[in-house]
Amino acid sequence: MLSEIDTRPFPAVPPAFNLSGHVLARASSPERTALVILHPEADETVSYSRLLQLTRGCATALLALGLTPGDRILLRLGNTLAFPVLYLGAIWVGLVPVPTSAALTGFEITALAALVSPRLIVAEPGIPLPDHPAPVVTPDLAAWSGLPPAEIHLADPNREAYIIFTSGTSGAPMAVSHAHRAILARQTMHRHWEDLRQNDRLLHAGALNWTYTLGTGLLDPWTVGATALIPAAGMPPAALPALLERAQASILAAAPGLYRQLLRAKIPPLPYLRHGLSAGEALSGALRQAWRNRTGTDLHEALGMSECSTYISGSPTRPAPEGATGFPQPGRHLAILDDTGHPVPRGQQGELAVSTADPGLMRHYLGHTPPHGRWFRTGDAAVMAPDGSVTHLGRTDDLLNAGGFRVSPTEVEAAFHALPDLIACAAVPVEPAPGTTIIALFYEAACEIAPSLLQQCAERALARWKQPRHYQRLDALPRTGTGKLIRKALAAQFRRNE
Repeated sequence: MLSEIDTRPFPAVPPAFNLSGHVLARASSPERTALVILHPEADETVSYSRLLQLTRGCATALLALGLTPGDRILLRLGNTLAFPVLYLGAIWVGLVPVPTSAALTGFEITALAALVSPRLIVAEPGIPLPDHPAPVVTPDLAAWSGLPPAEIHLADPNREAYIIFTSGTSGAPMAVSHAHRAILARQTMHRHWEDLRQNDRLLHAGALNWTYTLGTGLLDPWTVGATALIPAAGMPPAALPALLERAQASILAAAPGLYRQLLRAKIPPLPYLRHGLSAGEALSGALRQAWRNRTGTDLHEALGMSECSTYISGSPTRPAPEGATGFPQPGRHLAILDDTGHPVPRGQQGELAVSTADPGLMRHYLGHTPPHGRWFRTGDAAVMAPDGSVTHLGRTDDLLNAGGFRVSPTEVEAAFHALPDLIACAAVPVEPAPGTTIIALFYEAACEIAPSLLQQCAERALARWKQPRHYQRLDALPRTGTGKLIRKALAAQFRRNE
């Protein structure tokens, strides 16, 4: 049996469509709570009627500046209400928002602005601006709420809706152009990953510019008429357990690193929490089990990318088998390919690929041709079991070479996840001498872990040729602003043992 699964049909795409209109269709229940921004003392609550009013008023304000459909707007905003209002308001009238991390420096955002050529920059005070000729305006929610509502721009669903940047963990960030139709491909996630319902209160702890937060934390709850819960800017992870309890969150969405931090804190009883969602990096079996033991709820992982969001996941109705990432979602067509582009037999490692006809797939990278041919190769290494479940093995360019064998870094790292003092770890190749390559394990912990204990973990779980030959503690593993590990930065920190 080959590693190819076709669960089509794809979602139907209407001839004229608008992403914001689709997301805000549930605003017909106007007094329901759409968003709660969680502050330490008092929360900011936004109803669906106010969200729709602000969105359409913002759209009117943008058009009054002389912008026309297709113009791009660079967003330099934090975790505030202005972020989703600008994002949805721009798309409402056919403009193209470009969310960016507020943590980027002036030098970094200048390079990104040059890629997207915005006609306008919307920025909150204190956030670095690019060296770019586009005019800069400040969000004004009070003024927008009093403006007449703009008419929605319904047109070709394949036209550009928004641009996001890849994390840049494997090089320079790429500008990804997405179509309005992309939101339709998220429908399958609502049931087959998030198990999202209208009465849910979903808390996402990430920055709003991150596609995981933007999609899972805001757009998906609003599409089904649920409530999004977002911690205010600057809220430390240690405050999240109390926020979960106070906000009566029924679903928590976060990266594995945040779940590890939560498990080191005091977690109160969470009677409203049904389950947690995990994405952004691999979820280890040890972390999933520790969360179960502590909270009585499960974690469900999804695998995706900036270019296509998530397409493989576990869910409450079909949990991923232990050690696996999940199953292909319905409405997808994917395969695991060999180097010649053919599906490999099940049980054999290869590269994940999704159909270029998937409506959730990007239009293109700016400056590059659109995806063509049958498959879009994702750069993710994986293996498919006979039951169709998929196990993610890391990026293909991150695979290790040990004794002539290709080794998944996630497999090596999983051998150490049960260590109580370990916060995170990463296996990478290093050269202790010219022409000699070994596997090194860099780990994040409050103090040194005895090498003998690390070696015991390796010997218990890994064949000899997969075991690290070097262990090194770091105060913190290098990560992007959204928390993704930057493996390529680790080799430079290699320190030879005395």
